Amino acid sequence: MQPGISCSTTSIWALWQRGIRMVCHSTESAQYRFRMSSTHQNGLPQHGKRTIQVPYVFHAPASGINERGVHQVLWYERRVEDLRSQEEKSEGYRLLLRFGAVDYHAKVWLNGQYVGEHQGGHVPFDLDLTEATLLSGLPLRLTIRVFDSAFHLTQPRGKQYWGPQPESIFYTPSSGVWQSVSLEAVPPARIVDGSYGTILRSTNIERGILDARVCVSGRRVGQPLTIEVQTSIGGVIVGTGRGELPRDEDFIRLSDVNTRLTQQHTQMLPPEFLSAAPQNDSRCWRDGVALWSPECPFLYDVTLRLLGAGDGLLDEVKTTIGMRSLDWTTGDGTFRLNGRPHFQALFLDQGYWPNTLMTPPSSAALKRDIELSKAMGMDGCRKHQKVEDPIFMYWADRLGFLVWGEMASCYHFSVEYMKRFDQEWMEMVKRDINHPSIVTWTPVNESWGYTDLGGDKRQRDHIRSLYYMTKTYDPTRPINDNCGWEHVLTDISSFHDYADGNGMAERSRSLKEIIGRGRPMFLGPIYGKNGIEDEGSRHVQGAPVMCTEFGGVNIAKSNDDSRKGNWGSTTASDAQDLLKRVEGLVMGTVKEGHVCGIVWTQFTDIEQEQNGLYSYDRQEKLPARDVKAVMEKAAQAYLSKRHGR
Repeated sequence: MQPGISCSTTSIWALWQRGIRMVCHSTESAQYRFRMSSTHQNGLPQHGKRTIQVPYVFHAPASGINERGVHQVLWYERRVEDLRSQEEKSEGYRLLLRFGAVDYHAKVWLNGQYVGEHQGGHVPFDLDLTEATLLSGLPLRLTIRVFDSAFHLTQPRGKQYWGPQPESIFYTPSSGVWQSVSLEAVPPARIVDGSYGTILRSTNIERGILDARVCVSGRRVGQPLTIEVQTSIGGVIVGTGRGELPRDEDFIRLSDVNTRLTQQHTQMLPPEFLSAAPQNDSRCWRDGVALWSPECPFLYDVTLRLLGAGDGLLDEVKTTIGMRSLDWTTGDGTFRLNGRPHFQALFLDQGYWPNTLMTPPSSAALKRDIELSKAMGMDGCRKHQKVEDPIFMYWADRLGFLVWGEMASCYHFSVEYMKRFDQEWMEMVKRDINHPSIVTWTPVNESWGYTDLGGDKRQRDHIRSLYYMTKTYDPTRPINDNCGWEHVLTDISSFHDYADGNGMAERSRSLKEIIGRGRPMFLGPIYGKNGIEDEGSRHVQGAPVMCTEFGGVNIAKSNDDSRKGNWGSTTASDAQDLLKRVEGLVMGTVKEGHVCGIVWTQFTDIEQEQNGLYSYDRQEKLPARDVKAVMEKAAQAYLSKRHGR
């Protein structure tokens, strides 16, 4: 494996490339011995032995099993290799087992030696196999046990249904390993990614600097370490920062690494680089800083180096950043990207495929989804009730696609729920924090799991705690606290409305109409014996207002008037009628200039919910160019009405 080369096209490697003697092996799309059971078991069952194609869940056709029954205990087993050379072993290299996501509670053994576990079905985790290899000898047998409750509603599950059959807006579950599994040999002292604390903050476009908080793992007590951060674009180095780690710390902050190109830098760029985005294009450049946006998704290459005594190279990692700023606090109801008013036209994207369910079929499939969305004039998506495979953000960064990050909901509020949700939510935020494509955080959707926000102060307090916890860790992005429903503490006043075009036009004609609809967007006070216990919430004057779910229109089946298996909010007679409804709904919502962004339900059909603008197999239901024309018209109408552009 050559240094800096991705070990897998659909794993974390493409985002965080270790460039020093990197040795890795992806067990992705590999066969495992597999057993499943409906009961808790303490040992690997000896009956029912089968094979499964990982990372696909047993419910999916691509797994080779394709069964939809309830099996709460899953066992995986296969042989693996220790990738380290004898020299690397003598130098203390570690052997890591890396999981993209396993739903829900995974325990892992190597040759019967317990090596660790993780609870949380949507986020990555690593386990160190090094000590187990010393105890186990060869060959190495990897065993994974997964427990995924089919019914427990305090477990974050998103759209995975807990009933006997998927129905309405809920879908087939995805139990077990559903993202990549890889082995990596890493240096004993190494740079770690966002999941373990490294933050590359690239929002200061005025000064043109990267603020880097770089974390390391495996430092020996008193070991002198230096971090070097280098930025480049188009092969031209533009900035370097360097500093020694404090003696008792595992991180260092380098807050002023340059990203601004001088005239000399510009002259060194390849000609095709500037021909695609001339420096006089204000959407793409700001005083020598190459900006990231849907129009110009410039990315800087960032090299992180860990140096030991005498500046010896201990580790090197390559990744990317996008210089872009977000502003939602100007007080005029506008969302700004790089200082410019930006109308967001987004798809509700739930990330399912017919043959693989929640697991993307390939890196190319994720890229194609973004390209299909952009073909219809959508410059982003709200990833709905799913923490998507990180390669989606890899492509979103490169293609200029805005993404709203959202957690999978639980459905029963309790102490256990809060514990589980808080853990996974913050692991998700940390995983994706360094992607310029992520522009909004959405922890909760439509009060799912919060059935009494009007009367239970604990439920309100929990949503507030999610807001403050997220804002403390990442103050650079807006938070949509409870998407479309009863807001508790939010940066965006989002609402959901599945009315028809006339209804949307009437409700969107004034801010008062939007906020004063039949279902409350905000909470009233809670009164107790000693007065007001909770003051409730209200729209912050000047905050952005966005319709983050609307549409949901399907097309009538000619042979089935009952619409069974063809769920939608409303029904169009044919493709021409669907286009007419799209235009009526979109223009009715935005033409008065009060709504600065929309999320159309939805990108594709999924199982019985057949209200996408694309079919489940990604075929157009109506010409993409016609939808794009509507979205461009809507953006122009908003900008003209609100900003005179």
